[in-house]
This record gives sequence, C-alpha cells and structure tokens, in this order.
Amino acid sequence: MGNKIISDGNELDTGAFRTALGQFATGVTIVTTRDATGAPIGLTANSFNSVSLDPPLILWSLARKSINLAVFEASPHFAINILAADQKLLSDRFARPVADRFESVDWCEGAGGVPVIEGSLASFECAAHRQLDGGDHVIFLGRVLRFRAAAAENDKEPLVYYAGRYAKADRQTAA
Repeated sequence: MGNKIISDGNELDTGAFRTALGQFATGVTIVTTRDATGAPIGLTANSFNSVSLDPPLILWSLARKSINLAVFEASPHFAINILAADQKLLSDRFARPVADRFESVDWCEGAGGVPVIEGSLASFECAAHRQLDGGDHVIFLGRVLRFRAAAAENDKEPLVYYAGRYAKADRQTAA
C-alpha cells in the first residue's frame, strides 16, 4: 500500500497509517498570515485543535515540505478561519497552487494585519506563541487575541473532511 517506516522497532505501512488517521473527521480551515512584504498568504489545513482556555491557545501544523513554511515560521501573527460547507470552493482554491489565492475573496484585516475570511463559521486571530517539532510537520501554537463566531442560530453547516474527501456533518439533538 505505502512506504514502510520503522517506529519503536515496529514496521508501519505509511499508506495504511494515513488511511487509519483519515478515519478521524475534522473541520476544514484556512490559515492566513502576511509575508515579509505584507502580501497575504493562506493555505487550507485540517490540523487544527484547541489547546487551552487559560491562556487561550490553539494549535495547527504544517508540513515541513510546504512552500509557505518559512513565512509562517517568521510571522508574529496568524489567523485560523473555520470554513462553512458553502466555502468548499474556497478550501479547494487555498489547497492548490494559485497565483493569487486572495483574488475575489472577501476578507478584512485582523490582529497584526492578518487576513480574516468573511463568511467563516469562526475565526481566531493569534499571536505566534511557540513552534514545536512535529516530525515531518511543524506545530504552531497561537495565543488567541480575538475571535469571531457565527451566531448560534446560524443554519450554516461546517465543512468537514473525512477519509480523504469532503463529508457532511449530521447535527443531532442530545438525548
């Protein structure tokens, strides 16, 4: 299926490992910042988690092979924009090499000047807090400076990623 890796003396099939990890459904985000020239930079990521309420910390990770890694490593601020299901095309745009990913995208400036995407279910404007070694990824911890969330009565569904493709979330009422 995939390449073999050795972990703690055991041989793992990386393809099978990736497939197993894909069984965890995640939301989809666009992470944004500015480069040294002030140009907006953004990419699609599903590696986002809350970490702490006090202090307010979140994390996300980026592959070491990403062409945007150096920009995010050097940036003092970034934003996490949690996408709604109707923003699938935006997710696709920011996941692929495009000359100007922000062309025709509605956004405003957040903390530190980072782009905050309009219409997102939620956004978290962060100061870079810490970077950690995550193997073939770098883990970025951010201290939340400001956040926005869609109203609770909002009928928008989240954009979900499961088993290597987009999926639908099914809202259920508590029993």
